[in-house]
Amino acid sequence: MRRSRIAAFVSSVLLAAGATLTGALTAQASQLAATGGYVALGDSYSSGVGAGSYISSSGDCKRSTKAYPYLWNAAHAPSSFTFAACSGARTDEVLASQLGGLSTSTGLVSISIGGNDAGFADVMTTCVTSSDSTCISRINTARAYVASTLPGKLDTVYSAISSKAPNAHVVVLGYPRFYQLGTTCIGLSETKRKAINDASDYLDSTVAGRAAAHGFVFGDVRSTFTGHEICSGDSWLHSVNWLNIGESYHPTAAGQSGGYLPVLNAND
Repeated sequence: MRRSRIAAFVSSVLLAAGATLTGALTAQASQLAATGGYVALGDSYSSGVGAGSYISSSGDCKRSTKAYPYLWNAAHAPSSFTFAACSGARTDEVLASQLGGLSTSTGLVSISIGGNDAGFADVMTTCVTSSDSTCISRINTARAYVASTLPGKLDTVYSAISSKAPNAHVVVLGYPRFYQLGTTCIGLSETKRKAINDASDYLDSTVAGRAAAHGFVFGDVRSTFTGHEICSGDSWLHSVNWLNIGESYHPTAAGQSGGYLPVLNAND
């Protein structure tokens, strides 16, 4: 009995110490960003497509004042803020045009990337306009790309970030599941919705694995979006938007502030 009590005591002490260390590391990361600056990289999920209030000077990149990087900057006032994320960006575009704001003094970097490399837009277009079997076939092609090619492309981007900003705390944000399953919902079949969700999970697990290999933190937004998927009745994601097709399947302003920002805050 005494041994079990001792073991329980030691366990509680270790858990408390771990929580303290995690909190200290998070505070340290925020402090680094405050003194060294914050650089936001990535694709449309980071630029804020779907959230509205686009910064006119950002042009086709559609950077929004309601996107999570802009909101984080407003709340924390880092010493500098470079908002480089751009709609439609793939890994190659990040390497070619988004890394200029990184330096040895950069304290915090956030990035979401990989969805466009895997053919996200074409997958969704195919699934909206075609049969279940055609949709699943296109998804399987995307999954094969994620398995064989995307890891190397992510490694190249992550290595470049580490090289240019060796002192930064890097948070890699993932993607939400798109659909709530098991509900009555006009639009795609349950078969398509489940296949899309499974593919999103597969992409997230791949991104998380490569981020961890580089010592980066993976920010999983699936938990914050739970209950706010398409078909939930309180969706933080646009479904097909025929008036502005580019916003389809992207987070709303609520998805940026309620789905993405808390995850960055928890891991910054």
